[in-house]
Amino acid sequence: MTDELVALSDVLARADEQLVSGKSAAPRTWPVGFSPLDTYLGGGVRAGELVLVGGPQGLGKTTWVLQAMRNVVNGGGAGIYFSFEHDEQTILERLVALESAALEKEEGVPLRKVREAMQALDGSRGSLRDRLVDTPGAVAALDAIAGYDDRFQVHRSSGRTTTVEIIRQVVLKAAETEPPLVVVDYLQKVNVDGDEVEEERVTRIVEGLKDLALEAGVPVLAVVAADKEGLNAGKRLRVHHLRGSSALAYEADVVLLLNDKYDVVARHHLVYDTGSAERFRAWAVMSIEKNRSGLDKIDMEFAKRFEQGRFDPEGRLVGEQLMDERIYVE
Repeated sequence: MTDELVALSDVLARADEQLVSGKSAAPRTWPVGFSPLDTYLGGGVRAGELVLVGGPQGLGKTTWVLQAMRNVVNGGGAGIYFSFEHDEQTILERLVALESAALEKEEGVPLRKVREAMQALDGSRGSLRDRLVDTPGAVAALDAIAGYDDRFQVHRSSGRTTTVEIIRQVVLKAAETEPPLVVVDYLQKVNVDGDEVEEERVTRIVEGLKDLALEAGVPVLAVVAADKEGLNAGKRLRVHHLRGSSALAYEADVVLLLNDKYDVVARHHLVYDTGSAERFRAWAVMSIEKNRSGLDKIDMEFAKRFEQGRFDPEGRLVGEQLMDERIYVE
C-alpha cells in the first residue's frame, strides 16, 4: 500500500512474528545466477528494487538480462520480459542455446545452428526437436523450456503503445499468482504521452518503474542505452553516460554497467604484455556502480560466450587496473 502511515512498532512486530516462525523478515531476493555478482548484491536483486543495466551497443546487455531471467525461472521463479527490441522467436532461439550450454558447456548447440533450424532453409519438414535431435544438449534444452510453463512470459512491447501503466497492469496481475522478476528491454523505448524532451520522458519512465517495483514487491531490471559520448571506443561507460536524465542515477537502487575489458584496461597492461590483447577482448567487465543495499564500485569480469548467446556465469574480480579513458595500443 502507498500514501498511508505505518507504525514502526507494527513493522517490528510483524518481523518478529515471521522470524519466530522460521521465515525471513527481509525483502525477497531473486538470485540472478552470476557469481560473484549475487554475493555482492546480498544474494541477488531484491523486491522493490529498480536495477539498471547499461553498456555500449553490442556488448550483451540483452544477453545478460535474458540470461539472468532464465536463471531465475530455472531456479523455480517467474519472470516477465517486456521486449521492445526482439520478437518471441528470437528470444526462443537464445533460450535454446542458453539451456543447451547449461547442460553441455562449450559443446552445447551454437546460437547460429538454432537460428538455421528455426529458418528451415533446407525445405524439409519436421519440428525444432527433429532438426536439432543430433546436437548435444538441444533436446534436453527444448524439454527445459517446455517445463517453464507460464513462469517465463514475454510481452511483445511497442514504443508506440506500451506505457509504464500497461507494464504496471501486466505485472500486478501476474504478481497475484507469483511475484515475477520484471525485465524491461529497454527503458528509453517505453511510451510516454506528450511532447516532452527526452530528459523529461526518461524521468517519468524511471520514476514509474521504481514505483512499480515498490508497489508490486518485485525487482525491475531495465536495460538503458548510452549517450553518444558513452559509445566512444576506448572510453569507460559511467552512470553519467546513460542517455536521458539524471533521474536514472538518482532513482535506481542498483546500477550495473558493462564495458569491454579491452577498451578499459590500463594501457601498461598492453604495452608490457602485448599477448594479452586478444585475451582481454574475450571478457566483459561488469561494474556495480551503485548499490543502495550493499557494496558498490566493484569490478567483475565475465567471459563472453556470444556464439551461444550467453556469458560464462562464473566470473571473477578484475585483477588489472582499469581506466576511464586510454590511448589504443594495437
